[in-house]
Amino acid sequence: MRRFSARSLITVLTVLLPVVVLVSLVIGTVNITISDALNTLLGSATNQQIGTILLDIRLPRILMAIFVGAVLASTGAVMQGLFRNPLADPSLIGVSSGASVGASLMIVTAGGFIQSGALVGLSLVAVGAFVGGFTATLLVYRLATSGIGTSVTTMLLAGIAIAALAGALNSLLSYFSDNDMLRQISLWQMGNLSGASWLKVGIMGSAALLLLICFPRDSRALNALLLGESEARHLGIDVQRVKQRLILLTALGVGISVALAGLVGFVGLIIPHMVRLAIGPDHRWLVPASALAGATLLVIADSLARIVVIPAELPTGILTALLGAPFFVVLLLQQRKDV
Repeated sequence: MRRFSARSLITVLTVLLPVVVLVSLVIGTVNITISDALNTLLGSATNQQIGTILLDIRLPRILMAIFVGAVLASTGAVMQGLFRNPLADPSLIGVSSGASVGASLMIVTAGGFIQSGALVGLSLVAVGAFVGGFTATLLVYRLATSGIGTSVTTMLLAGIAIAALAGALNSLLSYFSDNDMLRQISLWQMGNLSGASWLKVGIMGSAALLLLICFPRDSRALNALLLGESEARHLGIDVQRVKQRLILLTALGVGISVALAGLVGFVGLIIPHMVRLAIGPDHRWLVPASALAGATLLVIADSLARIVVIPAELPTGILTALLGAPFFVVLLLQQRKDV
C-alpha cells in the first residue's frame, strides 16, 4: 500500500469529517435540506419539527458515532503498538467479552427494570456492561502480571481464556432467557447508536477527550516498544508503568463505549491497521489519524444503517462488520502479494 504524508492524511480527514457529518444530518427517514440543517445549527430554525429531529435525534447520534469511533480506533492503535502486532484490537484485554456478560446479566436478572435510571440516568444494562468490561480487564491484567512485570504474551492468552469463559457465561444466560430477553441481548451485542442522548454524548465525549489527551504523551514510549521491551528500557522507558497506564485508559474508553453503544466490531482493528499501512508506525501521527478515521468511518456506517432499510434501521455493528470484514480480507490478500 502506498505511503502518504501523515500531515496530508490528517488534513484530509479533518476536512472530510465535517462534510460527512453534514451529509449524515440531512439524510434519513425525513430528508432535510442543507440550508435548513445549517439554520437549525446556527439557532435560527423556522420549523420546530426539523429542529427536534436534528437537535434531539440526529446530532446526538452523530456525535456519539464520532466519539465512539475515535475511542475504538485510537485504542486499537495503542493496543497494536503495545502487543507489537498489527492485527491486535482492544478486545484482546477482555473488555468487550466482559461487557457482554455484564449487559446480558442485567437483561436476564433485572427484567422490566433494565431501562430505569440506575446511575446518573443510565440504564442498568449500560452500568452492568461497564462493570463487566472493567472487571474482565482487571482479571486479565492480574493473570498476566507477576513479580517481574506484565507479560503481553500471557495477557494475550489470558484474554483468550476470559473471552472463552465469557462466551460460556453468555450461552448460559441465554439458555435461561425468555424470547424478549434473548432479543434484547442479541440487539445489544449487534451494537447500536439509536439510543444516543445528550447525557451519553457528554459521558462518551469526556472519555474520548481524556484518551486523546493522554495517548499522545505515550507516543514515544509506544515507538520504543516496537523495538522490544528490553530496548525500550535501555532508552529510559518505564515499560511496566506505561503498560499499566495504557491498559487502564483502554479499558476505561472501550468499557464506556461498549456500555453506551454495544459491541461495534472491526473499527478498533481495521482503522489503525489501514492508517499504519498508509503513513507508517509512528504513534505521534498514528493515534490522531486513527481517531479521525475511526470517527469518520462510524459516522458513515451509522448513516447507512439509518437509510438502507427505511423505515426500519440496521444495527450499526452489522454495518461495520459488513463494510470492514471484506475490505480487511482484500487488504490481507494485497499484503500477501506484496511479500
